[in-house]
Amino acid sequence: MVLFGTFMNVVFIVVGSLLGLIFTNLKDSLKTAVMKGLGLVIMLLGIQMGLESNQIIYVIISVVIGTLIGETLNLDDKFNQFGTWIEKKIPTKKDNLSQGFITASLLFVVGAMAVVGAMDSGIRNDHQILITKGIIDGFTSIFLTATLGIGVIFSTIPVFLYQGTIALFAFQIEHLLPNDFMQIFVSEITATGGIMILAIGLNMVGMTNIKVANMLPGLLVIMLLVPLAYYIPWL
Repeated sequence: MVLFGTFMNVVFIVVGSLLGLIFTNLKDSLKTAVMKGLGLVIMLLGIQMGLESNQIIYVIISVVIGTLIGETLNLDDKFNQFGTWIEKKIPTKKDNLSQGFITASLLFVVGAMAVVGAMDSGIRNDHQILITKGIIDGFTSIFLTATLGIGVIFSTIPVFLYQGTIALFAFQIEHLLPNDFMQIFVSEITATGGIMILAIGLNMVGMTNIKVANMLPGLLVIMLLVPLAYYIPWL
């Protein structure tokens, strides 16, 4: 089953989010402390991911162009509007549902494990990486839900769509792309995503107020830029 790893990843996030609701009645000071501590760890993860790049110019171009597109389309507001729509459908005392959705979606979708794991599921029918990622995401979702609310659970939607699409795509193109291209592709998309993860961490510790959702098109830009640079090296 090509989508088994993705399905298990979603299950872990759902379980972690539901467990996180148990801790929502903790004191605000404790939640703040946990969120800032988690923010520091996320910053470290973003830095580690950013260092994966071997062509930093690709990352710069992708982040700049992607942010310009995101700002023009005002994606951050659209994410917030989607979160507000969910809030109206589901009774909740939380007023930051959209923040939990955006933060968790970016954390769980962006990264080497999401890409490599989904490809492993599609190409080799090996789901170990995605199951491992699911365990990590599950523990993370406990603390995210405790601090940001039930919006975290809705991150399962982009996680399933993103990883499921990659797995199905990889299943179809297994023999079409060379291994060295895939290595470059994963490294550069991981580094570009790392910039966004770092921005999330900075927001969580209160140092910045970056509209991270407006940077998301950068992932699409890097997905187009790497193949162009690989197959047309003189660009």
